Amino acid sequence: MASSPITQVQSLDDALRWLDQVDQAGSVRSSTDWKMLAVFEHLAQSIEMSLDGFPQPKSALFQQTAGTLAFSFFKWRGHMSHGLTEPIPGAPALTQQDAWKPGALRLRAAIARFQAHTGPLQPHFAYGALSRADYALAHTFHIANHQDAIVVA
Repeated sequence: MASSPITQVQSLDDALRWLDQVDQAGSVRSSTDWKMLAVFEHLAQSIEMSLDGFPQPKSALFQQTAGTLAFSFFKWRGHMSHGLTEPIPGAPALTQQDAWKPGALRLRAAIARFQAHTGPLQPHFAYGALSRADYALAHTFHIANHQDAIVVA
């Protein structure tokens, strides 16, 4: 049975469906210098830190100027772009190994935790305070940006 083509992630629910497709793929690899486990860990870290706090936020001045402008531009454009091998400042080191399934499970759990979370959200390290809807959009844009560098066959 042929699977449906993988489409660009446009919501966190899409990200979960995309992870279903990734789980069933014969081959998954990153076209960057990061191994797939590191990519999935990085995406999960970003979501987890929106709930728990970022270890090294940019200054309030940066967040209120350049950070706000950057996120506003990404919203206007409908997608983000950033260095795909730039870790989150101060985040734990990423695991560079081929066994990617634990990372995919962690990302799935982070998405589910974010979707179920009803409390306050932590300021983004660069964008500052975001509403729940904007944070969901930021996470979606982030996953979609990394999806561009993931080859699923």
